Amino acid sequence: MKEKFNLKGASLKDVRTLTGSALLIAIAVIVDFFRIVLSNIMEISFGFLAIVMAAMMYGPLIAGLIAGVSDIIQYIIRPTGPFFPGFTLNAILSGIIYGLFLYKKELSIKRISLCVLFEGIVITLLLTPIWLSIMYGAKIFAIPRVIKFIAIFPIKVTLIYACGKLIEKQKLVR
Repeated sequence: MKEKFNLKGASLKDVRTLTGSALLIAIAVIVDFFRIVLSNIMEISFGFLAIVMAAMMYGPLIAGLIAGVSDIIQYIIRPTGPFFPGFTLNAILSGIIYGLFLYKKELSIKRISLCVLFEGIVITLLLTPIWLSIMYGAKIFAIPRVIKFIAIFPIKVTLIYACGKLIEKQKLVR
């Protein structure tokens, strides 16, 4: 059976959704404090896990909203350079991509791998170098990004699968 992408998710009019969204924003902001900075143009953060949880529980639109809001709050609390809206767009798109692949879907390593691959190609390898070249006016070489993407890929897939199974076990997915 062919699966369709579900853009509709939970509603922010629901108090449980609103409360859960606020908690996930707080988790994303707190986890982002523990990022690993590799250079001024490359870092590793695990705040994506809160966005993935939002995507699984509430759908792509709310996950995108949570990702965008948490990105702005993270910048306000701890700026790491000039604010650039392209990175907020990256966060929103990541939330939407995770939601399209994971909301109300059977959780499998294959599905998660495709999701992480698609999100990585669009965000890490395509959009981020564009934003960095606009910001810094120089060509940003893709080789370090590709190496980082390959290195973090199995870690992301494993963490997303583990979080997804935990969410399913707790019956948090609708």
